[in-house]
Amino acid sequence: MLNLLQTFTQSVFLAIEKIFNSFFGERLNPFYYLGAITYFLLWIVIATGLYLYAFFETSVAGAFGSVQALTHGQWFAGGVLRSVHRYASDGLVLGMALHLIRHFTFDRHRGFHWFSWVSGVILLWLTYASGVNGYMLPWDRLSQFVVTATTEWFDVLPVIGGSMTRNFISNANVSDRLFSLLSFLHIGIPLVLMAVLWVHTQRTPSAKTNPPRPLMIGIVLSLVALAIIKPAVSQGQADMATLPASVNFDWFYLPVYPLIEHWGPLKAWLFSIGATLLLLALPWLPPRRRGSQPEWSLAVHPDECIIEVRSGETLLDAGLRQGLPMPFECRNGGCGACKATLLHGEVRLEPFQESALTSAERAAGKTLLCCAEPLSDVEIEYVPQIGPKALPIKQYVARVSRLERLTQDVMRLSLRLEDGSALRFHAGQYINIILDDGAGRSFSFAAAPHAAEEIELHVRLVPGGRFTTEVFTRMKVGDQLRFEGPLGAFTLRQDTDKPILFVAGSTGFAPVKSMIEHAFHCGLKRPMILYWGVRNRRDLYLGDLAEQWAREHANFTFVPVLSEPRAEDEWTGRTGLVHEAILADFPDLSKHQVYACGSVQMVEAAQPAFIKHGISSDDCFSDAFRLTAQKPLDTAKADVVKLGGSNV
Repeated sequence: MLNLLQTFTQSVFLAIEKIFNSFFGERLNPFYYLGAITYFLLWIVIATGLYLYAFFETSVAGAFGSVQALTHGQWFAGGVLRSVHRYASDGLVLGMALHLIRHFTFDRHRGFHWFSWVSGVILLWLTYASGVNGYMLPWDRLSQFVVTATTEWFDVLPVIGGSMTRNFISNANVSDRLFSLLSFLHIGIPLVLMAVLWVHTQRTPSAKTNPPRPLMIGIVLSLVALAIIKPAVSQGQADMATLPASVNFDWFYLPVYPLIEHWGPLKAWLFSIGATLLLLALPWLPPRRRGSQPEWSLAVHPDECIIEVRSGETLLDAGLRQGLPMPFECRNGGCGACKATLLHGEVRLEPFQESALTSAERAAGKTLLCCAEPLSDVEIEYVPQIGPKALPIKQYVARVSRLERLTQDVMRLSLRLEDGSALRFHAGQYINIILDDGAGRSFSFAAAPHAAEEIELHVRLVPGGRFTTEVFTRMKVGDQLRFEGPLGAFTLRQDTDKPILFVAGSTGFAPVKSMIEHAFHCGLKRPMILYWGVRNRRDLYLGDLAEQWAREHANFTFVPVLSEPRAEDEWTGRTGLVHEAILADFPDLSKHQVYACGSVQMVEAAQPAFIKHGISSDDCFSDAFRLTAQKPLDTAKADVVKLGGSNV
């Protein structure tokens, strides 16, 4: 039933939005700014309310007269502002209702959205309470009707037991204290509303609290025009000795009052409470989405980072939550501002306007970040907003916990965070060690994420290298280091069953080790072959570990390749360049994935050779010492993806 209702209302919203697009354009469609318009109307209500309150007398004798004097005595300000206050309040309810309905329609009330949904329902009732309270203040015939109907409604509650109505039997029973109380409520309820609204807004990353300026100008002019054409006026002074024969009704704020008259107070309470409980329960009612899981990973270019996407969260919301400068405007699939390229993985697209993302664009790999929810780990590339600020990268302080010399020029450097916590990262990512002058040195994680009580780095001694020389000559256990990260968007893709060929050169083994151990931990059954290219036998600094993997895992093979074996190595294995060994074993690479980690020279030598042997640009992932987004590898000048970085 809910599915049918959502499908129908989606078609209605999309049809209306399409019509509004033709009049206003995609960037100024009011339906794309319902939340922001509601915010703006609230500011108008508050501003006009403060002016009106300055001239309002909180007494039985003075309330009606002060409102009349305000309305007719200074029509150019008070009269117009009173009407603007009234119509902006009506627009506030309408905007909130449409905003709530749209989120339900497009299923943005489930999962982690539940808090925003529940707080939104609370905001709606606070707005109603404030508006109903406001209709009591002018003390005209409508105020009399609202006060008496409200007291009758509340009197049916056991806690009150009929005591409220007795205060309004005659004019003599109405005291000045009532207006002090009503005025206090009319200030206090909006203050609570604003506090809840602030909390509600914080749950939406980069939420816009103001619509575009042309819409703001149009809203103000429309309210002023409506105030002049049909001004809000009082309906005769309240008289508790008589019943008003008729009143001009406000259906935006008082829809429940005819139910009180028709059904009686008790049934009206049951209806209101039942409807509220139903609204509050909607995020947890069936049908639930299939194929959802708590989190997916999103690799992002050109930011070269990996972030987590919560169940039911769009790629845009996930990116904005992490502070990425993703472009967006409508957030509703109408303008196309958040268009990006889907490099890997699957997404589910919420309904959107065809003009925002054509079929040809979808076929070319484009997607709308504001409508895309991941169905697997995903990799995207987008064009950042013009002139974004440099994003802050989280920095950490760590202590050296171990120094283990693996060979003459390779050191295993282990770090522990100073606060004792474990760093969360993805296999294949790296950190930047920050030197005293602010310069950075990049090293890949060499341990799998699940077994990273310590941060393991493989540091190769580079002659004259500032940091590597310090590691080998002066560094000791207990020394403090600062670093930033985790960084990098290189991960092991699991969206295919193709066999994996790992190509490691020297300490390019570090990120490969992290990925392979992660694959074992996840139970990956795809065939994996590691080709590790070094100069001589002693450079295979963890060769015994790789051989152990081969013995323990039937789907893993280790092939060491020496380019300059020495006589004392007594080497009988493969020799030459590591990529040539791969090509000798696999002349056709079209059915494999390749992950190459090593020096720029190794990557630049291997890349064109792999292309000639059938590797797809979507299946070749490379390590160079430049940080660029993954690009097609079909040209000699193509860029590659950084894995390990500079380590001097």
